[in-house]
Amino acid sequence: MFDIAKVQAAPSADLLTPDNAVMLFVDHQPQMFFGTGSGDRAAIINSTAGLAKAARAFDVPAVLTTVAAESFSGPLLPQLAEVFPENEIIDRTTMNAWEDEALVAAVKATGRKKIVLSGLWTEVCLVLPALSALEQGYEVYVVTDASGGVSPAAHEHALQRMIAAGAVPVTWVQVLLELQRDWARQETYGAVMEIVKAHAGAYGLGVVYAQAVIGAHAAG
Repeated sequence: MFDIAKVQAAPSADLLTPDNAVMLFVDHQPQMFFGTGSGDRAAIINSTAGLAKAARAFDVPAVLTTVAAESFSGPLLPQLAEVFPENEIIDRTTMNAWEDEALVAAVKATGRKKIVLSGLWTEVCLVLPALSALEQGYEVYVVTDASGGVSPAAHEHALQRMIAAGAVPVTWVQVLLELQRDWARQETYGAVMEIVKAHAGAYGLGVVYAQAVIGAHAAG
């Protein structure tokens, strides 16, 4: 029941923060990209790199996983691997990442309940772990533009299935700005602006323009 006396200037507990989130990158690999047809593959790579840099900027734990890297799918996306040079890459045989004990242990070790999930393909490598994690009490945020399926229909239907189960669809820029949430947070402001300029397209160009015309500290 709404109680106006309890209204205050405070964030929702549903919001992602650097302290409550873990990012799970699933199967961003060459063979998986070859079969992706739901959207522009270069755009998915760009979004994935932006999302990874957001994790690094805010010290959000990142779990990286591949499937059959040496026998079929190839290595982790280089643009992703270079952001996390010290992270272990968990290679699996299971299509459902949540059936791999090492991966689940890595997620559990972070102590975070909100999983920011991205990967290829949406209809297999995202749906299966998303449903599995949701059933076990995790909150799942699916980064739609850092993910892709074999067709637009496959991607969209998979998103609908995850949403119906309780997952929350987001975009990589949304995640980045939700983690920042206040332009007065100077400790991460510079990193956020650099990520935006490198990966956020026209928004990034707008920041370049604002900083050139208004000054280096023009807010996003």
